[in-house]
Amino acid sequence: MNLIKKFLASEDGPTAVEYAVMLALIVVVCIGTITNIGTKVNASFNTVTSKTF
Repeated sequence: MNLIKKFLASEDGPTAVEYAVMLALIVVVCIGTITNIGTKVNASFNTVTSKTF
């Protein structure tokens, strides 16, 4: 019974979940930013390529 009380009173589980959620949000933002930058760089390269030839 004491083991169950300790588990329910422990703060480690919710803290780990909060960190996992923050990490997931950071990853999503990074992927979105990299995709956006990649699209813009690709458009720039296409513009330069079409003007040189």
